[in-house]
This record gives sequence, C-alpha cells and structure tokens, in this order.
Amino acid sequence: MTDKADEIAALLSPTVESLGLQLLGIEYLPAAGGSVVRLYIDMPAGDDSRHVGIEDCEAVSREVSAQLDVADPISGNYTLEVSSPGIDRPIFGAAQFARVVGESAKVVLKLPQEGRRRLQGKIARVEGSTVVFALDAGEFVVDAANIDKARLMPDWIALGMAPAVDESGRDARPGKQKKKPAGKKSAAKTPTSETTINSRAARKPSDAE
Repeated sequence: MTDKADEIAALLSPTVESLGLQLLGIEYLPAAGGSVVRLYIDMPAGDDSRHVGIEDCEAVSREVSAQLDVADPISGNYTLEVSSPGIDRPIFGAAQFARVVGESAKVVLKLPQEGRRRLQGKIARVEGSTVVFALDAGEFVVDAANIDKARLMPDWIALGMAPAVDESGRDARPGKQKKKPAGKKSAAKTPTSETTINSRAARKPSDAE
C-alpha cells in the first residue's frame, strides 16, 4: 500500500472491526478527475462460519463514508468502493503473505529490484518483514514495504474453473479434444467471486458553501 493508503487504513480499520469484519487493505488511486478509494474486507481470521456478503459491504460503505467526511483525509473528489477479496485476493503486508505460504502470487514492486518491477511465483516463506518467492531463476527476496500490489494466482484448473490444456492449447480433458478453427482464438475469462459496492463520488464543499 502507498503511504496515503496506509494512513486511510489506520483511520478506518477500527470502524470496520466494530462491524465484526476485518480490513484487509486499501488501494488509493489518485486521479485528476476524482480519486478512487478501494477497501477490501473479509471475515476475521479463523471465522469460517460465513462469507462477506453485499449487506456487509453496504454497512462498511455507510460507516466509513461518514468517517471520511468528518476526518477529511482525502483532498478533492473521490469514489469509495468496498469489496470482498474474491478468489484472486489481494495481499497486503508480510503477515498476510505468511498466511498464504505455498500459494502463487503476482507482484508489482514500488522500486525495481535486480532490474525488475514485476514478478510472479510461489510464496516460499516469510522471514520477518521480507517475503521470499520461488521463481524459475531461483529465490527472490523482497521487503514487504517495497511491494506496491500483490494478488494470489489461484490454480483455476485444480479448482475446476478452467480446463486443462495440452501443448497445442486444446482442452486436455477426455472427450474434449476438439480442434479449434485456425485463426480463431477466444480469450478465457478469469472467474472471480468478488462482491463490490460503489458509493457515489464524495465532493469536498467549497468555501462558499
């Protein structure tokens, strides 16, 4: 997360927790026409009794909207979005990486390391504030503070949400080896299970109001 996202997360986390939920992290996307503040919420760690629903997103949106109006941490217009994490969930901080060791992730770095800003690979282990990734070229060690964005890369095939393919790109399941017409390739859609609430854009009052 950026410094501004960290600031907003620290402000809103107690409010989200008061609703019986966990604030996983925040994405703050500034723009000239209006910024986007995107919150990711989930059930508290260890609570598998239910999943985040639309009513949870609506409740969080109401409460944090009021809090942001009072605290006023964002200059200019902005749109607030509240989402459940989905299967390809975002990862914020070393502690969250530690909970998904062994999974694969796609990562964007704040500052380049070894000539690269993007990487994807298995999360091998977490050592304090550093995350160790297993890449084809070997281990790659990153300080969690240098990670700008990170998302899990689910095994869609293992989840039964995408077909296995052979070397020619054809469906490898029995009875599914139908040859595709030449020159016609369809892009596979990535399934998700996110629930998102978008609030209306907040407007800062002018001095004349």
